[in-house]
Amino acid sequence: MIGRLRGVLAEVGEEDALIDVGGVGYVVRCGARTLSRLPAPGDEALLHIESHWTESGGPRLYGFLARDERRAFLILLNIQGVGPKAALSVLDVLAPAELAGAVAREDKAAIGRAQGVGPKLAQRIVTELKDKPISDGPVAHGGLAPGPAHVPAKPTPTGEAVAALMGLGIAEPAARRVVDQASLRLGEGADERDLIKAALQELGR
Repeated sequence: MIGRLRGVLAEVGEEDALIDVGGVGYVVRCGARTLSRLPAPGDEALLHIESHWTESGGPRLYGFLARDERRAFLILLNIQGVGPKAALSVLDVLAPAELAGAVAREDKAAIGRAQGVGPKLAQRIVTELKDKPISDGPVAHGGLAPGPAHVPAKPTPTGEAVAALMGLGIAEPAARRVVDQASLRLGEGADERDLIKAALQELGR
């Protein structure tokens, strides 16, 4: 079983990447968030891999830039009604730490932003991910911070920018991709307004 691939990034498509490892090209299915953060074609790429068998197409490789993304993908796949496509969609909308925070807050709406995840499935995800080690971050076990009351996480500039673009009619994966690209270009200190402006430039608007 393949657990990791390190090789030259040969091509990047809408849903997958082609990694050349010693002359062998591996087609790896990735979410929009991962694809937007891959290096330029011709550079070295390293992906954590999960192999999944399909009834019609045989083995398929799914790639992630971080181990906790792969772990969150596997945990999501264990939930009834969540297939690989839906699991990737959830991780496009919410990074593992953000997913853990949404589960802790029982924020079904945040999870329901993922393409193909309706209210009932979002509720099931919240219920079944309780106390699961979703992320390596500070909310790793999906639990509430100790104390008399839980304060919801403050929205991030990138999250607000994605929401603003969605309000303009831009699909969630595309909005997330261009905001991530803008964030990488502008740096961590970029505010919501700068991210929106740069993201719209990425979209040619």
